[in-house]
Amino acid sequence: MTSTSTAPATTGTLDVPGARLHYELRGTGPLVVLVGAPMGAAAFAPLADLLATDHTVLTTDPRGHRGSVLDDPKQDSTPELRADDLARLIVSLGAGPAVVFGSSGGAVTALALAQAQPDLVTTVVAHEPPLVALLDDRVEQRAKTEEIIATHQSGDTLGAWRKFMAQANIQMPEPVLEQIFGGEREPVQQASETYWFAYELRATTSWEPDSAALRATAARIVIGLGAESAGQLCERTSQELGEMLDVEPVLFPGGHTGFVEDPAAFAPRLREVLRAQ
Repeated sequence: MTSTSTAPATTGTLDVPGARLHYELRGTGPLVVLVGAPMGAAAFAPLADLLATDHTVLTTDPRGHRGSVLDDPKQDSTPELRADDLARLIVSLGAGPAVVFGSSGGAVTALALAQAQPDLVTTVVAHEPPLVALLDDRVEQRAKTEEIIATHQSGDTLGAWRKFMAQANIQMPEPVLEQIFGGEREPVQQASETYWFAYELRATTSWEPDSAALRATAARIVIGLGAESAGQLCERTSQELGEMLDVEPVLFPGGHTGFVEDPAAFAPRLREVLRAQ
């Protein structure tokens, strides 16, 4: 059984070009970074606690979300900008190079970091990156993304999420969808969601990895795939990335957000993957 760290998280802020980043640190030992997009530090806290028994664990709110405030609220959040943010955080801590676990949009961030500053990472675990640009039907998928964004901008939040889940091929019963995304929302959650749809989703899903740069890096690239993600969009994108890099994806417990659903099962698997150098 994996023990849980009892050490409280320490919080900090870092000024970066165009933003002020909120971050949290737990534990001591080699640096592990847990990052999402749009998911922030709070979503990773249970997993971070489990890893903090023998690692320094860095979590952060991506630019434009929750505690990471932008100078220009309408600035697009690109993988390159978020990768630069991570690089500046790692350098500021003086604790790198780091293992970086990124999930969903955070996996795209982590890959962009490995391309741009490979000296700052030892291992990148890219868990289900939504790299639509790698798919044969990318034109159709990009059109669906534009429709999702337009639906949200029209004021139909629930409709946008219905279309998003349909594109992702994630099965969510309508009552659950309505409970999570319908009705009154917390202002901070609504603001984060609005920013993601308007200024982050398009740039993240359309990002194209540089195969040559990722193959050339000394950093180890691991592609993570949820054991329950069969048939979903991110299974397809993860498999395509694996073929591009000649890397076989490895399975993790749960689905697209398995680290949130069952961190106690996810942490041992992540440790196992990191040990398998």
